[in-house]
Amino acid sequence: MTHEIDGSQRLMIGISKPFALFEAPDDKHGSVIHVRIFGTFNKPAKLLMFMKDNSSRNRVTTTETTFEIIELLKKRDGGRLSEIATELGLAKSTIHRHLSTLKDLEYVIQEDDVYRTGFRFLEIGEQTRTRCSEYQLAHEKVTALASETEERAQFITEEFGRGVYIFREIGEHAVQTDSEIGKRIPIHATAAGKAILASLPDSRVDEIIEQRGLPSLTKHTITSKSTLLKEIDEIREQGYSVNDQENTVGLRAVSVPVKYENGEPLGALSISGPTHRFQGELLEQTLPDLLLGTANELELNIQYL
Repeated sequence: MTHEIDGSQRLMIGISKPFALFEAPDDKHGSVIHVRIFGTFNKPAKLLMFMKDNSSRNRVTTTETTFEIIELLKKRDGGRLSEIATELGLAKSTIHRHLSTLKDLEYVIQEDDVYRTGFRFLEIGEQTRTRCSEYQLAHEKVTALASETEERAQFITEEFGRGVYIFREIGEHAVQTDSEIGKRIPIHATAAGKAILASLPDSRVDEIIEQRGLPSLTKHTITSKSTLLKEIDEIREQGYSVNDQENTVGLRAVSVPVKYENGEPLGALSISGPTHRFQGELLEQTLPDLLLGTANELELNIQYL
């Protein structure tokens, strides 16, 4: 079953099989368009289309399907077999085989007819986070910052062009948000993410913007490349970054990068709080000075590991 598609075509296809799968090159973006169609005979098929980068040619489809299921279970906090099959556009028998394998390996649990991710993932995540001695030193600083400021402090690193929360501690007066450990976020929409970007070479910054874009999370999010690059230059000059409601309305944050001796960023420390508290001298001097001093101590400690 072969189809030729371009960006202007709309596909409404009746098919007798549960699903069809094909790929087409996208010369404009140097990628592959991955298309999955599924439906029933004489009924319009549902179309799922998403982009893969050039490395997709080396991917193992069954492995990719397994991780699509895992990601869906995480996103939905569990799901039934039929729901997962419908969402991914795959036959229930296929989904069942993947789920059964994951369950046998103790990565997925089953509660009645609902499947959920298991605690084996927690074991892997904790091992990933603790294998790096530098991260443990960063955790100590995050704890100290939260205690001293009574706000929320966190440490974020960059991976695959996104920001990832590695540690977070809550001070006595901290605002609770959904920035759970391991959460991946658009790197341009946080103070810590911008601090990391400012520590990277211009070529890497351009690469991340090209790869991830500049999605808008609030009306305050920077979505212009020229505006972001201008702010990155300012961050490099002053040594710290500010997030003014760019990720969450009503929340501001200040951040500084943490670098290895060669200048490469390990990540960034940040402190966040409500706009009515994070303003004036606290936002512009007190917190930047505190973070700069803390980052300097952390960098010195890292040198002697």
